[in-house]
Amino acid sequence: MLYHCVYFWLKPELTAEQRADFRRGVETLKAIKSAAQVIVGAPAATTRRPVVDSSYDVALIVVCRDVVAEAAYQVDPVHLAFIENFKTFWARVQIYDSE
Repeated sequence: MLYHCVYFWLKPELTAEQRADFRRGVETLKAIKSAAQVIVGAPAATTRRPVVDSSYDVALIVVCRDVVAEAAYQVDPVHLAFIENFKTFWARVQIYDSE
């Protein structure tokens, strides 16, 4: 399995409504057929420690069967529409892929 972990830092000037729109936009990625599982979350209220980065706003974990499925995810029209519609909402995005 391939784990495509994406962390978004949203622009601070976004309104609560825009932040909710962004979250709904991320949720649309669950419709992508090449993704075996899509999980959307926010920083957990776990104990703060120096090794834990909870500075992001939205986390996205996409589980794919393999690298081929992840490549299909990248070019899926739903994914491309999400990027086009919401790329102005984030100040930073960080991705970690692992197998």
